[in-house]
Formats: sequence, structure tokens, C-alpha cells
Amino acid sequence: MTPRPIKIAILAMGGEGGGVLSDWIIDLAEHNGHIAQGTSVPGVAQRTGATIYYVELFPLAEAGSAPEPVLALMPLPGDVDIVLASELMEAGRAVQRGLVTPDRTTLVASTHRVWSITEKTAMGDGRVDGDALLAHTEAAAKRLVRFDMAQVAEDAGSVISAVLFGALAGTGALPFARSAFEETIARGGVGVATSRRAFDAGFERARQSIGGHAPGGAAPVAPTAAAPSPTSSSTLDPAVAALVDRAERFPAEARPIVLEGIRRCIDWQDPAYAALYLDRLDRLQQGLAAPAPQLLAETARHLALWMTYEDTVRVAALKTRASRFERVHGEVRAGDEQLLAIDEYMHPRLQEICETLPARLGHWLEHSGWPRRLVERFTQQGRVVTTSSLPGFLLLYGIAGLRRFRRSSGRFAVETARIEAWLADIARVEKRNPALAVEVAQCQRLVKGYGDTHARGWRNFGTLMGIVERRADTLAPATLRELRDAALADERGDTLHAALTRHALA
Repeated sequence: MTPRPIKIAILAMGGEGGGVLSDWIIDLAEHNGHIAQGTSVPGVAQRTGATIYYVELFPLAEAGSAPEPVLALMPLPGDVDIVLASELMEAGRAVQRGLVTPDRTTLVASTHRVWSITEKTAMGDGRVDGDALLAHTEAAAKRLVRFDMAQVAEDAGSVISAVLFGALAGTGALPFARSAFEETIARGGVGVATSRRAFDAGFERARQSIGGHAPGGAAPVAPTAAAPSPTSSSTLDPAVAALVDRAERFPAEARPIVLEGIRRCIDWQDPAYAALYLDRLDRLQQGLAAPAPQLLAETARHLALWMTYEDTVRVAALKTRASRFERVHGEVRAGDEQLLAIDEYMHPRLQEICETLPARLGHWLEHSGWPRRLVERFTQQGRVVTTSSLPGFLLLYGIAGLRRFRRSSGRFAVETARIEAWLADIARVEKRNPALAVEVAQCQRLVKGYGDTHARGWRNFGTLMGIVERRADTLAPATLRELRDAALADERGDTLHAALTRHALA
């Protein structure tokens, strides 16, 4: 039988140490009687750029006196022995490319998710179903080792490449002892202690997974913010405690969402703004023809989102929070004595500047002559603001301080009028068709983001609300739901136009 090389594909994202992992495997092989060759093809298709590293190993003992074998530069579908994926979507991409086959491939994959660009930029919920990804990978691989390697790396204070290296050793898919893997890490000479901790943890989790003693790990659920507990109102500020007590008036199904809405409104503006949030919900609840917990819950959810819209003040406030600096510092694993610079790319448009100003001043600037042209001259190009420097921080901190004047801004007046009109539509439709009113409440999903995204969303929202106004007596809830999903399907609006035409609503 003709000997063949061991073929290994590594799919990793930028900054995860995929190159280090490839170098470790090559070093491991060369110190243990094998010829090794490694190549890499960087990509920029998503996130920070996914890269495929490919390694082939061939035992010197098999080569004998024959010429050195010719090793391939890229993996071929159906011809890979081991696939290492640093994230669940990367494992799915390996399956999609045909690199994982049930007759041959050992797949080692982390089950955590880092949202791809297409998932982040989708107008609706563009997240890929993690359970479906896991099912596909399990069906495609001969052997699957999976667990949350990002969390294991975090606990060990290391990077995911070390965990993958340990999991690879734990599979026994390579003809090398554990000690050989450990010696490879030691030869690297950098971060040996932390890499060993991550390696050991990855090795043990892989062994457990293979032995069936512990589950491989499930796909993570997107984190949700915890709502404040109503039982802790006695320890809160009196104004906040009063708001929490008012939340008890709403049905149990809606109460957690109402509490989260209170928190968001306080964080966005102040307790008085959260009181306005509750006033609007109270008014809706009192006008209902019959108890409607689902309608109240959906309205509470989307009203909170609308009332805490993204504006320049909000963005500046989020970028200057101490918690953000701490989070970034932890994510890049900067030491206490290391200097960390955080650069923000900002490109405010004239419209966003006018919306932040008091209504009359913003209206004047938007319709002025040379003042408008002067401002546009300075906003044509984006600029980089270093928020970790004193000048950059003070600039954004000053913009965030405009929150006290937000109620007088042009954007606030516009959004307030739109919110009141939307709530009136919900109340009016509820008296005719409660199920349709729930769909009207959920149409707020179309209004999001800023700039062109916000303009498109508002245009689609207006189209659907116009249909509701004209056809409320005959419009089926399922039809409005279909139209809303169509509006979220693409940016150009082709899907929505097709749906409108199909239902004779164009």
C-alpha cells in the first residue's frame, strides 16, 4: 500500500493564533520523524478575515531512499484527514467546502459564535441557527470533538490556538505522544505557562468528548441583558423604585420586558424619560378592548427600542464609558503596564449634526447657505478620534454631555411624533383585530440604525403603516407579517415590492 501524507486544514480568524497553531504542528512533526509543509491563504470575507492554514505531514521512515514526496499546497474536498475550526461558523464553512467527510475526517471545532459580517448587517435577525450548524457538522464528520474553546481559553488566560492544539492531541488523530505536543509548546518559548494551561484543558475536554463522559457542548445562545429584579426596589433610588413598582401593574408575561425597558430608558436619558415610557404603556393598556398580554409585551419591547434610538449623543456616551475601556483592555489582554490606544472612525453627516442641535437651530443650519457648505466641507471625510487620549476623550465626552439638551433637539421631536402615531395605530387596530395589532407593534423592527439604513427602514415602515391604515378591516395578520419579513429581506426593497405585487397592495 502506497503511504500517503496526513492532511490537516485549520480554519481560524485573525488574531486567534492560527499561524502559531500551524507552526506548532509543523515543529511537532519535524521533531518526530516527519516531513512537514504548511501554507496559508488569508481571507477578508468576514469579521477580521478568516484564514485557511493547510499542513501535510509525511513520515521519513516511509519515504526511505525515494525522493522527497511532493506535498500539496491547498486542501481538496474529500481529501482531508483532520479539520481544526476555531469557531462554529468556520466548522460549517469547512463542511460546505467539502473538507469534512464521514469516511475520513476528524473535526475539532469550537462551539462559540463570532457573528459574521452578513449576520451583523442583515436588516432582520440574520443569525445562523447554531443547532443546525452543529447537526450538519456532526453528520458530516467521521468523528467530531466540540466544546466552547473560547471560554476554555479565557479561563486559562490564553488564546484559542493552544486549546485547539490540546484538543488535537486529545483526539489521538496524530501519531505523537502527549509529551511531544508539550515539548513543542516549550520550544516556542513564549507564553509557555498559559499555553500549557490551555493545552491541558483542551486535551482533557477532547478526551471526555471522545469517551462520552461529558457533552461536547452546545451552541451558545446570544446573550440578553438581565432585567432588574422587582423585589430589589427597596434598595434602589426612590425615583427608580417608584418606576419598578409601577411595572407591577402590567401582566406577568410583559413585566420582565417592561422592567428592561425602564432600565434602558434611564440609561439612555433619565428616570423621567422612563416614566414617560410607562405612561405610554399605561395609556395603551387602559384603552384595550380586552386583556392582551402578548400585545403589551410586544409593544413594551419595541417601544423601549424606539425610545432609545441611536443618535450621536448615545454613540458618544457608549464610547466613553469606563466599562468599555475595561472590556477592550480585557479583550486584547493588555497588561497593566502596557499602553493601549483606542481609535474610533467617525463620519457624522450634516443631517446627524442638525438632528443633534436644538430644533430651530438645526433646521436653520440644514437650510442655510454658506454655513451649511462650511459644515459639509469638514464632514466630507471621516476622521479618526483616539478616545484613549485626553483630547479625543474630551471631545466625545462633551458630545455625550449634550444629553441634557436632547429633549429640545430636532431628532427628539421627530421621533416623539412618530412614536405617538405608531401607538395610536396599535390602539386603533386593536379594537378591530387584536392579532393584527400585535403585528403592527412588531413592525417597529423596520426602524433601526442610522443614516441610509434608518432612512430605508423608515420608508418601508411608512409603506406598511399606509397599508394598515387603508386595509385594517380586511388585512390578515399573516399578510402583514409576510410583508414585514420581506422588507427585512434585502436593502433594495425588491422582495418587499414583489410581496406587495403578489397581494395586490403595490
